[in-house]
Amino acid sequence: MPDIIDLRSDTVTKPTPAMRAAMANAEVGDDVYAEDPTVNRLEARAAEVFGKEAAIFVPTGSMGNQIALRLHTQPGKEVVCEARSHVMDWEMGMAAVFSGCQLRTVPGQRGVLRWQDIEPALSTTGLYYRAQTGLLWIENTHNMAGGTVTPLPVMQELVAGAHERGLPIHLDGARVFNAAAALGTDVATLTRGFDTVNFCLSKGLCAPVGSMLVGTAADIARARSLRKALGGGMRQAGVLAAAGLIALDEMPARLHEDHANAQLLAKRLSGTDGLSIDPAEVETNIVIFGTEVDAAGFVTMLKQAGVLAGAVGPKSVRLVTHRDVDAAACARAAEIVQRVSLHSFLQA
Repeated sequence: MPDIIDLRSDTVTKPTPAMRAAMANAEVGDDVYAEDPTVNRLEARAAEVFGKEAAIFVPTGSMGNQIALRLHTQPGKEVVCEARSHVMDWEMGMAAVFSGCQLRTVPGQRGVLRWQDIEPALSTTGLYYRAQTGLLWIENTHNMAGGTVTPLPVMQELVAGAHERGLPIHLDGARVFNAAAALGTDVATLTRGFDTVNFCLSKGLCAPVGSMLVGTAADIARARSLRKALGGGMRQAGVLAAAGLIALDEMPARLHEDHANAQLLAKRLSGTDGLSIDPAEVETNIVIFGTEVDAAGFVTMLKQAGVLAGAVGPKSVRLVTHRDVDAAACARAAEIVQRVSLHSFLQA
């Protein structure tokens, strides 16, 4: 359907015309030999933007996260993370498979973990009969909590607490540019002190493929072997990195538009019979609302009416705004959601 409104995720964005041109004309080489000049430029630029020593280009955010987890841990360690975090729910149990670690989950307040939440879950006393904490894991923005943002003072408190206890701390920053935009700061400031940061080029930044892992030069050198072990050695990857450079340098400046469109959706849906949503809780580009009917069935009805959405719980639906759906389309999508909800509410 040519007029379908796709709000399933910001991963559905298409590369911009400038990205397509850059990809067609990219200078390439074999990246496994570190000979792809465009990949090298992207990695250097990512490290510069985040104020880190080095960076590595990886095919997916899940791969970047799992490389970081392996870098910082040993088999038998625990990784403390938020209860609904991506690494817990959507990375296929790879913490156990690839790194031999278990996840110690801690419920946050709408996905936001504070040091007072984390500290009771730590095991760093060296008791021989207790698995020891090996890594702290933060997600900002938090996907399943509805794109919530961890504020800068909390981020700083987490870094200080982790390092005081002798623990590394990793940021799953798949949408960290959204967090920085919402807070009115830059990603280098927001992520200062984190040992590693993973972020996606292929979500709101619109690149077709790819994520970046940034950290120390020593960690990123080790990450190259781990990337190869996971099948991430991508040869002439400059055709992808060319789009990534544009994503990194040009696309963060427009993320406020996605946030405004998410607010538009939330405000239009607020007060609709059969739905539950508080616009004040929509902080970035993710809108999660409750339904009084089965979410999977609701999503099917939305698709038939021209809106693609995602069921993220038995009675929860997620909409994600992005560059390829403008304000007018979001307003139209809100009308469709209201119409479907009214129909479902009357049929219930």
